[in-house]
Amino acid sequence: MPTSTTRPVILTVDDDPGVSRSIARDLRRRYGEENRIVRAEAPDQALDALKELKLRGEPVALLLADYRMPGMSGIDFLEAAMDLFPLARRVLLTAYADTDAAIQAINVVDLDHYLLKPWNPPEEKLYPVVDSMLDLWRSTPDAPTDETRVIGHRWSAPSFAARDFLARNAVPYRWMGVDDEESQRLLAAAELDGTTLPVVITPDGTVLVAPSESELADKVGLSTHPAEEFYDLVVVGGGPAGLGAAVYGASEGLRTVLVEQVATGGQAGQSSRIENYLGFPDGVSGAQLTDRARRQAVRFGAELLTARQVVGLETIGSARRLQFSDGSEISAHSVILATGVSYRTLQAPGVEDLCGRGIYYGSATTEGPNCAGQDVYIIGGANSAGQAAVYFSRHAKRVHMLVRGPSLEATMSSYLIAQIGEIDNIEVHTCTQVVACKGSDHLERVTLTNSATGESREVDTEWMFVFIGAAPRTDWLPDHLLRDERGFVLTGPDLRGRPPGWSLDRDPYHLETSMPGVFAAGDVRAESVKRVASAVGDGAMAVTLVHRYLEML
Repeated sequence: MPTSTTRPVILTVDDDPGVSRSIARDLRRRYGEENRIVRAEAPDQALDALKELKLRGEPVALLLADYRMPGMSGIDFLEAAMDLFPLARRVLLTAYADTDAAIQAINVVDLDHYLLKPWNPPEEKLYPVVDSMLDLWRSTPDAPTDETRVIGHRWSAPSFAARDFLARNAVPYRWMGVDDEESQRLLAAAELDGTTLPVVITPDGTVLVAPSESELADKVGLSTHPAEEFYDLVVVGGGPAGLGAAVYGASEGLRTVLVEQVATGGQAGQSSRIENYLGFPDGVSGAQLTDRARRQAVRFGAELLTARQVVGLETIGSARRLQFSDGSEISAHSVILATGVSYRTLQAPGVEDLCGRGIYYGSATTEGPNCAGQDVYIIGGANSAGQAAVYFSRHAKRVHMLVRGPSLEATMSSYLIAQIGEIDNIEVHTCTQVVACKGSDHLERVTLTNSATGESREVDTEWMFVFIGAAPRTDWLPDHLLRDERGFVLTGPDLRGRPPGWSLDRDPYHLETSMPGVFAAGDVRAESVKRVASAVGDGAMAVTLVHRYLEML
């Protein structure tokens, strides 16, 4: 049933302005409190209104159309309206001379009723008919939609990217296959043929065709533009370390902005279950932990920017200036780098072409229900891979974990190894690597090689999730901000004294980089402990050091 905030629409169309105003007045007097009365004086105007209502997800309960209208008869209008709102009840307004045509229309467009003009008094000739039509509609109503709708194809990589972006940013959405009947109605309302996907329709009826992440973020209400030009602290990266820094920075009075390229939470935010985080004895999903941290940061006054890529960092006097990919800039007294790491890409023939079409990096939990009754392959042996295996075991027929080493003991926590061992439909394949992937429009087959025996075999699957180590996101940093041979940022003691070009009369603080006033926290920092708790701790400690740095300015 419609929500209390969404009133079902009653739409009338009549080319005679006097008649149009008259019926709208009578309808509004009786039904205006619980229904929205929409009036049109031409069929094309009425169809445009219906298209807009369709895109905005508003339910239409009743259509009343005059039989004789220039350009399009009422019968033709109601037939066209059926394509948009097949459940709406349909009434034809007709003069006595046209009653035969009205009766015939009952068979042509499944007309529910016809009304003779004039309908005075409405209490006897109009309202009983409308009451009956509304009662019939309420038994099978069009449900109102107040969420973003994503129309796409199951094996479309851009379609997956759009819904994954929305899911990771906690934006409610409804996924709709492009061939669904309702999808076709929405595409018709938007005057699109569905060849370019995805099509994203926001609750206010805005239609986006294959939008970029920044465009999508703007339209679904995520903040993408900074409110100020200068801050006390800019946090780059929205994983546990970045969120921790934002919470502590804002709560301690610093003007704080967090900048995230994709979605807050980082790799931890994609985890289906974190069971060794302090204070959650029953475990917590990455999405839940991220949502709580995000709301906590906002409550303390931190500003969160999404879908913004930082591409440069430089020193301007006592300020630190960051450049965005669109050419805009923000500055601050201090910066905390919390960009985390990204999964390394799987190097095998066919992988790149099938990415997003059966091959996914990270857990992609939105795909869980789609794997029902099928075989799923998890590549990797660290905790993230184990957590994904446990999650997909609830949906898939069988989960195959492919591990390069001889066992899981060297790379996975013992509690998770024990848990995997107790799940009947998880099978661990050691010394096993993927050497090729094949498929037409999506993944269909994977070739595996056992490094211990040299044996190769080909397996059928449509689902593969990759967790094979991580690389730091530091290629955008200036050369004089020192990193180790793997690209992780060097800080404090790892800099071994004052680095070249160091301008201050003191050694770098514990989490401070070779650029004064710029700190690193979490997985991006060299020699850091790759755990959620330690990342949050890094973020908190970095804020303490920021305060110490600011006191010296």
